[in-house]
This record gives sequence, C-alpha cells and structure tokens, in this order.
Amino acid sequence: MRIVKRAEFEVPEWRITGFNNSHNHELLKSNEVLLLPAYCAISPDDKSRICMYAKAGMSVRQMLRLMELEKGVKLGCLPFTEIDVRNLLQSFRNVDRDNDAIDLIAMCKNIKDEDPEFRYEFKIDAHNRVEHIAWSYASSVRLYQDFGDAVVFDTTHRLDAYDMLLGIWIGLDNHGMNCFFGCVLLRDENMQSFSWALKTFVAFMGGKASQTILTDQNMWLKEAIVVEMPDTRHAFCIWHIIAKFSDWFAVLLGSQYDSWKADFHQLYNLEMMEDFEVGWREMVNKYGLHGNKHIAGLYALKMYWAVPFMRSDFFAGMTNSSHSESISAFIQRFLSAKSQLSHFVSQVAFVVDFRDQLGAKEKIQRKLQNKVTLKTGSPIESHAATVLTPYAFCKLQEELVLAPQYASFQVEEGAFHVRHHTQVEGGFKVIWNPQEALITCSCHLFEFTGILCRHVLRVLSTNNCFHIPEQYLPFRWRLFNSAPMKPVQLLQSMVSSLVSESVVTDERLDVACQQIDMVLSRIKNFPRSRNIDTVNGMIYSSPDGSFIDHEEPDEIIHRFTSVRHSHEIITMGRHKDRRPRDGSEFYRKRRRCSVPCCGQFGHDASCCPMMGVDGINVDGIGYLIE
Repeated sequence: MRIVKRAEFEVPEWRITGFNNSHNHELLKSNEVLLLPAYCAISPDDKSRICMYAKAGMSVRQMLRLMELEKGVKLGCLPFTEIDVRNLLQSFRNVDRDNDAIDLIAMCKNIKDEDPEFRYEFKIDAHNRVEHIAWSYASSVRLYQDFGDAVVFDTTHRLDAYDMLLGIWIGLDNHGMNCFFGCVLLRDENMQSFSWALKTFVAFMGGKASQTILTDQNMWLKEAIVVEMPDTRHAFCIWHIIAKFSDWFAVLLGSQYDSWKADFHQLYNLEMMEDFEVGWREMVNKYGLHGNKHIAGLYALKMYWAVPFMRSDFFAGMTNSSHSESISAFIQRFLSAKSQLSHFVSQVAFVVDFRDQLGAKEKIQRKLQNKVTLKTGSPIESHAATVLTPYAFCKLQEELVLAPQYASFQVEEGAFHVRHHTQVEGGFKVIWNPQEALITCSCHLFEFTGILCRHVLRVLSTNNCFHIPEQYLPFRWRLFNSAPMKPVQLLQSMVSSLVSESVVTDERLDVACQQIDMVLSRIKNFPRSRNIDTVNGMIYSSPDGSFIDHEEPDEIIHRFTSVRHSHEIITMGRHKDRRPRDGSEFYRKRRRCSVPCCGQFGHDASCCPMMGVDGINVDGIGYLIE
C-alpha cells in the first residue's frame, strides 16, 4: 500500500495511490501462526495458574515446562512465550502494587491483634497510597534493650517490584550473632523519609536511641540522623566505601591498585589519629593522588569511617568489613522470596524466627560442649572464662596472648607507658587507679569494642591484679545476658543435643535412656500446670492440665531404640567385633525394675543397685534436670 500526503488549497489530506494484494514472503504454517504477536493469547485460566505458580516461587521457565506437560504439547509449542509470561507478571505487579501495600497494613493489624507487643506504624500520602511503613517484633524489642547500643541501619536494598526502599536495623548479640531490630519500607529517598523512619524506630524502642549507628554514605540519611538522633555517634560502613574503590581507582592506578588497597586497609586499622594523618599524606604522595576528588572526599569525611577517629565510641566490633557478608546473607534470606508485598511481614518474621531458633540452639550447644581452652594460665584468663561468652572470651584471649610481648614502665603515680618489646619509641599510655578500680588506655580498644586491650592487661598482670574489675566485663558480653528463651524451646535444644551425644556409643545411649526414664518419673510426681504454652503452633498442655501431646516412657525408649538401630547400621563397618542385636534382645535389656523409688530400665529387683544403698537421695540421681 502506498500513501501520500497532499495539500490542495492549503488543506492537507492523505491519499492511497497504490495497493498490491499479494504477499512478498511465504506464508507461515498453521502451527507457526500462534507465534505471531497478534495471535499470542493467554487464557484467563492460564493467567490464574501462572499467578499461582509465581506465588509458589517458581521461575518462568519452570512454569512453561510444567504447563507444557499439563497440556501435553511439545517443547515451545504453547500459545505464548517466556516474554509474554514475564510481561504478564509485571502487569500483575503494577496493578496490585497499591492494593498489596494496603493488604500489608491489614496484615500488620492482624498480627497486632494476636500479639500486643508487635509494633508497626505507617503513613498515607495525598493519593491514598502507603508512603512509609515500619514494624518490629516483640522479640526484637527485647533484644534491643540488651544489644541496641550499636546498630547497623542498612538501606542499600530495594523492593524493585514495588519501587520502595528497604531499610533494616541489625545489631550484634553477646554471642557475636546478628539480631534483627526492625524493618521499614520507604516510598521516597529523601531527608523527610529517613527522619520519619528514625523517629518511628526510636519510638518502637521506648525512646531509647542507640549509642552508635552505622549506615552507607547517604547524605540525606546523615542529615536525618543529626536531627532525630543528635546524641548518637554516626559512622559509615567501611564495606560500602570499599565496594566503590574499583570504579574510583582501578583504572587510575592500574597495576598499583592492589598495592594501594593494602596501604589503605593498613591506614584504616591504625590506632592513633596522629599515625593516620602522617600515613595519609605519605599515601597521597606515593601514588600521586593530589587533587583526586574521591581522595579529597574520603579525607573530608574521615571522622565517619576511619577507625582511629572512631575508637572513643562503642561499635561492638561491627566496623570490620568481614561483618558485611553475614549481614548481606541475613537480608537476602527474605529478599530472595518471590511473593506479594502483603506477605513480606510474615516472610521477615519467618526468617527472624528461624534465625532466633538457630542462634538459641548454637548457644545451648556451646554451653553444653564447653570448648573454652585456656592458653596463658593467667588468673585473669580463668576469671574471664567464667563470665564472658565464648565469642567475647576469644576476643579477650587474643589480647591476653599478646600482652607478654609488651613492656610496661611506670612513668608517674598511676601512669604507665606500654610499648612492644621491639620498639624503642612510641607506645601507649595507661592510667590505673587501683583504689577505684579504674583503668584506661590511649588506644581506646575497650571504649571501641568493650574488650580490654593488651596494654591494660599487661599493666594489670605486672601489678599483681588477678581479676578484671567488674565494670570492664560489660554486661552485654556476659554469659547470662542471652535473650530469654521459651522454656519449651530451651528443652527442645537440650533434647537435640542429648540425642546427638547419646548415639555416639552404646554406653552413652544406655545411660541416656535410664536417666530420661528417671526424669520422667520425677516430673509426673509434680502437680500439672493449667498454663498453655505454644511453640511453633503446637499446644503442649490443655486448659484442664493434661498434656495433649505427650509420650509414655516406653514410647520414648522405643524412639531411642530406633535411633540406636539406625546408628548401629551406620557404624557396623567400624565395629566388627560387635554382635548385632535384634529388637527383642534390646527390649529384654530394657526391662523395668519393680523396686519402689527406682523403676529404671535395664535391670530388675534381683540386681537393683538401690537395694544396697542406704539413705537414697532422689535429687542425687536427678542431675539432668538441674
């Protein structure tokens, strides 16, 4: 078809001047016509099925393959393509974006109705859309009371499908594990949005602002912290800065880039501000970085990222660049899930609860295994091992091991000069007042991490001090400062450890079965509680006081028998001299004793060890429940 535009009498018009009713290509076959865009159609049933698959977390290719199998068509013969499905999913997100945000508020309200300690806040804009929403769980608020002195506020992720900025508050507990404090979704990235987020978070935590906060280099967030948290020391996460180095300096420095990065890390970890200033000038001269805008910007903001300028404030060791990997992995756990925004709160709750259970189990295992190893023989080390968590004790132990390498000189009353034995100049000044048990060091390691430095430990040991003063064993690093666990959760963790330790040998398994039977017998003599406790949705006691989900001792013994048989099958190749036993032999060995106050398995009244014991003390054999 040929169309031309003509203007006669200054009036434009379009006219068809030619038409050829024939094709200039071969026509498609009937089974190929469906691939033309005009013929690509997704039926309503297929649309609903694709939506269901997306909620289940399936990829687009998995959806297509499954639908091909369901419809019985060949590979690639569906009436729509991968691009069509992706466009459909994007249209779903665009249509439901605002509705999902409203549903998110409804979900928060439902959670609040079930758990009064759950906290959330939101803001609606002029177009009746959710502009901001923030929330925190009851467990997070409790954790913040103990470990909210140092906080990371990560705002480097977005929910692209909903075009909202994701901010997460994270801390570090006494076992060195990440703990979740709160979450916020922001429509805009400006000072007003960040101010609302910070103000809301502090309100969640009862008006208690953290001592220090680590963020990325967001200038709007920086200004908001000045306004909303004026007494909080703000610093930049070094890992966000280092991530930009390749773009800033890789081409500029060429083959010298790796050497420059090593020098930068050395400067970053220095202890004294004076050493940093000298080292920075030398670094700029060595690599010819005079006038570089990035170098000038880093130096102008040195108070926000360089460790020598931050050591007077407590950051709980979170300034280390390696800490970023664990935080990023924690956040990715719920970012990777493909779901609607209305389900995001429950996704975060699931990840937080899973992390809490994992951390509780790890803490219990550490306590039961008790793998703390003393290395110096110092009374200070022995004292600290009984007070600090294994994580904090290892940090202190590193300083204790290095302390003997330093010489201590008393320069005046209560003042000491400490330096490494290989140095003739420099060193650190330690002030010690034994009457008031006050001690400080110019390196400020204790103020920075809550762990005493090698210089202080050297002075204490030199002056015959065999215990660390109480105020230098911070409460947040102590063993008993763990977040409270539900009693049943604690019992579950202990039982898990009991099973893993018991199946190692037959002897251990025999002792475990006997002691469990005794403990159950004692527990049944206690009055039944009328309280209801739930863990993971399971009811452990009913209103009338009877246990709904309980097992008799024989059932528990049978469970251990099953575990034992599985263990023997696995280890039979290693223990060739062991005679396999069937279930009947095992059951005969588990016969119950009829002697009063005994009732144990494994023997009868004729060989009961309690028959020859005078003054039986029931508490003496019930050590497992202490």
